Amino acid sequence: MAEPLRFQYVAVEGPIGVGKSTLCDRLAERLNANKVLEDWGENPFLRPFYDQAPGASFQVELFFLLSRYRQQQELQQRRLFEQATLADYVFEKSRLFAYLNLDDSELLLFEKLWALLEAGVPKPDLVIYLQAPTDVLMKRIRRRGRVEEKSLSEEYLAEVNRAYSHYFFHYSATPLLVVNTAEVDFAERDEDVDDLVRQLRSLGRGTQYYVPMARRG
Repeated sequence: MAEPLRFQYVAVEGPIGVGKSTLCDRLAERLNANKVLEDWGENPFLRPFYDQAPGASFQVELFFLLSRYRQQQELQQRRLFEQATLADYVFEKSRLFAYLNLDDSELLLFEKLWALLEAGVPKPDLVIYLQAPTDVLMKRIRRRGRVEEKSLSEEYLAEVNRAYSHYFFHYSATPLLVVNTAEVDFAERDEDVDDLVRQLRSLGRGTQYYVPMARRG
């Protein structure tokens, strides 16, 4: 039986294409943990958003906000009775993307709804922030070949990457582990996953930076 982490609820975050869901899958195997994965494929407005259809920005962000809230409420109801949980997002992700994608009038409405929902969402005990340069993210996105992302531009992806960097530079709500994934492959290399698990078991408070095995020299 896997040795449990001292963190009961761990959220993995980072820009599009960085490998959040993949890492959650691999860690869940190692840690015998429950998973909460984002229902991105169920969002009917995602492809129109990337195609820059009128009104799609507000629709896509509202759908994601309510979908994430529903998942978090389900987690809130059962988390005391189950094993550790891994999520591939933090709830604040909705607000981060809203500020990137919405105009002022849309953002005003979004903020009112956000304020009503956010207070009832459980907070993670640890956040893992996955980083990678924009060109690496774009290669991974093209390789996975999601139809909804065919028209995603490198300029937009760079904006998303900068927004994440800014958000986590100022982040202090929970312990934070920053992981540069540019030269590691959590999908294929068991050694990378095992090394990360060892790092997670030794974590303390505050922000820590993890140098994966492939980058050590």
